[in-house]
Amino acid sequence: MLSIPRTLPLLLAAVVTAGCGTVTQQGSSDPARLSAGLVAPKNVPGDPTDHQQATIRKLDSALLDALTAATADARADGVTLVVNSGWRSRAHQQRLFDEAVRTYGSEEEARRYVSTPEASAHVTGDALDIGPTEAAEWLSRHGAAYGLCQVFANEVWHYELATTPGGACPAMLPDSSYRG
Repeated sequence: MLSIPRTLPLLLAAVVTAGCGTVTQQGSSDPARLSAGLVAPKNVPGDPTDHQQATIRKLDSALLDALTAATADARADGVTLVVNSGWRSRAHQQRLFDEAVRTYGSEEEARRYVSTPEASAHVTGDALDIGPTEAAEWLSRHGAAYGLCQVFANEVWHYELATTPGGACPAMLPDSSYRG
């Protein structure tokens, strides 16, 4: 039987609702399947090199450069990186946070899974959520070479430019509530 950590099924609310592109054939919005890493979320924007999409185009330029390099190298290894969510408007981030409050019952609990617009690195273009599972695993192994680091222990898909390329990633925070 598959064991899913208590926190994983719930924190996918942001990922499931954050996408803003086309539905993939392998997509699913079932949180249990998503958290188990069985399928990529629905509504993924797609190719991280598609700069026509605001979620990609409005990323910080250094983050976008790192993402572009990682995407090419991952592709050479037979892995396709997909940006499930990159830049988000303040209004969209607020909707995600409000939904998390309804889901988790309090702002305090919601902050473990979804940042407020004031604290979200997505709003400033400094964060991206990567999928599918094999892509996040690839980035977990190789991301530091590009300066890309997983910053929250409970979000295996969330990456930020958190070190110099080739440097060591900082210790992960348990969840987004530790940031502010």
